[in-house]
This record gives sequence, structure tokens and C-alpha cells, in this order.
Amino acid sequence: MASSVLSNSDRMRESSRKQKKKKNHGNRDRHQNQNLINWKSQAQKEIYSSKLVRALNQVRLSPSNEAPRRGRAVREAADRILAVAAKGRTRWSRAILTNRLKLKFRKPKKQRVSTAGNNRPKKPRVSVFRLKGKTLPAVQRKVRVLGRLVPSCRKEPLPVILEEATDYIAALEMQVRAMSALAELLSASTSVAGSSSAPPR
Repeated sequence: MASSVLSNSDRMRESSRKQKKKKNHGNRDRHQNQNLINWKSQAQKEIYSSKLVRALNQVRLSPSNEAPRRGRAVREAADRILAVAAKGRTRWSRAILTNRLKLKFRKPKKQRVSTAGNNRPKKPRVSVFRLKGKTLPAVQRKVRVLGRLVPSCRKEPLPVILEEATDYIAALEMQVRAMSALAELLSASTSVAGSSSAPPR
């Protein structure tokens, strides 16, 4: 009799643990789905687009006219605004924002003076880690590559990488849609301005 009472209480504890685990897992899934839905909403796209237009105006007003620097500045502005739109909820958004701050406060590197007698070509370095990487199973190699693609996920475990990657991909899809819409608007406005300024025949 005592053993049946004991086993019933053990079963009750085990079932309550399982219910709590399911509840926590369900809350995490709901939170993750909320982030995905948030990126796919029209309101979020409009908010991002308006902030992006303001940031691109600042890039356009900057004194540098070199094309590579201008392209890099546009990409950095678009990524920074995407991270701001994420409101620091994810690792990748915090990484982009902190990287921007690090670049802002970094001291310029001094040029190294090379001696004229040391002109030997350098041998390509092969690291032990690179050799070990070739023996990893395919899934681990792919997880490592995915961790490198998502900002601030290089050394994270697989569940964290997957969660961050799903949010980052949804955010990038929204960024592409917003930038495509802006490009269409700009091309349409320039074609209308070009046709209205053309002399009549």
C-alpha cells in the first residue's frame, strides 16, 4: 500500500514536470513565432522603410563620393536599421549594434614600415583547426558555417544558432522586400521625372 502511494506521488511529480516543460516550450515557440510574424507584417516593413530612407539620406549627404565606400555605407546603414528594428531582442541585432559602436571608437591602425631586405613571399598557413574541420561530419560543418553567417553565433550551440538563424532570415527577407519596394519607387520617380523634362516633339 505504501509503495503504491509513493509511486502515485512520483507519477504526479513527473506529470507536473512534463506539463511545466510543455508550457515553457510552448511559450518559447509562441515568442519565436511572434518574432517571425512581426518581421512579416506590413507595419514592420513600413517602419523599417521609413527609418531606412532617413539613414540613406544621411549616407547621401556624407562627403565621400567613392562608389565602394558609398556601397559599404548603404549596406551598413541597412543592417544597422534592421538591428534597431529588432530592438536588441536577438543576439544578431545586439552584435550588429555593438560592432558599430566598436568601429566608431576604434583607433586608426598605424602603418607598419617594411624593411627592403625582407621581401620573401609568405607561405600559406595551414592551421590545425582547418585540418580538423575537414574530418567533421557534414552536419557539424554545416552548423559551423551557419554559425559564421549569423552575427554573434559562431560559438553558440545548435538550438541557439537555429533560433537566431530563423529570426535573422525572416528579418533579411523583410529587408529585401523593403529595399526592393524603395528601388521600384525610386526608379519609377526617375522615369516620371525624365519623361516630364523631355522636350515635346
